Amino acid sequence: MKCVLVTRPKDQAGAFVEELKKNGLASFVFPTIEIRPSSGWAIPDVSSYYGAFFTSPNSVRYFLERLSQEAPAELEKLRGIKVFAVGRTTAADLEAYGIETEPLPKVADAVNLMQTIAPEEIDGKTFLFLRGSLSLGTIPKVIAERGGRCDAVTVYENHPPDLEATGEVRKMVREGSVACLSFTSPSTAENYFRAVGSTTVPEGVLVAAIGHTTSSALEKLGVKVDIVPEYYDGPHFAKAIADALAD
Repeated sequence: MKCVLVTRPKDQAGAFVEELKKNGLASFVFPTIEIRPSSGWAIPDVSSYYGAFFTSPNSVRYFLERLSQEAPAELEKLRGIKVFAVGRTTAADLEAYGIETEPLPKVADAVNLMQTIAPEEIDGKTFLFLRGSLSLGTIPKVIAERGGRCDAVTVYENHPPDLEATGEVRKMVREGSVACLSFTSPSTAENYFRAVGSTTVPEGVLVAAIGHTTSSALEKLGVKVDIVPEYYDGPHFAKAIADALAD
C-alpha cells in the first residue's frame, strides 16, 4: 500500500486520512503547522455589514465558537446577512450553525469566489472578512478595487509546530517509503521544506497541492507540482492522489 505524507495540523488530519484509506492509500501524519485562536479581537456588530466572508473551516470555527458562547445575538444577526464561503467544507461548517451561504464557485479559492460576485454587489457596501494570520488578502483587495469597504478580523493564527519527527520523515522520503507529499496550504508547504532543509524532492515521489494557491506557493519554492484536484476539498484531493499513484 502506497503511503502519502499528510502535513495538515494533527487535529484536522483525520478526515483526510480516512479519505486516503478509502482510496487504498496509507498515510503518515507530519503536521507542519499548528492553528491557534487569536486573542484580543473584539466581537463586531454583525448587523452593520452587508456580508461576511469565510475562507476556511478555521475561520468558521474560531469566529462562531466565540459568538455562540459570548454573543449569541451576533450569531443570529449573521444568519440575516449575505455569507460567502470558499469551499464546500467551509460552507458545510457554516450550515451546521444554521447559516446559509451564497452559491459556491466550482473552483474553491478566493479568486474564483470573487469572480462569481457581481460588482454592484460590492460597490458602496461594507463587508466583514474573517481571516487567519497568514491570509493573502485577496478578498479585501478585490472589495476595495470595486468600491466596497472591508473590515478584516484575524480570528486564528498559524504557527510552526515542534517538528520532532523531521529526521524520521526525511529518512522515509529519501528511502522511498513515501510515494507522495501532500500540502493543503502555502504554510504547510513552506514549513515542510524549511523543516527538511531542502526543496529537492527525490525522483519518483509525487507532490500534491489541494488548490491553485498552494500550488503557486510550491512553484515559488522551486518545487514541481504533480497533482492538483479538479475540486479543492479532501475527497477530491485524495481521489486525485490515488489516481496519480495508480498510473
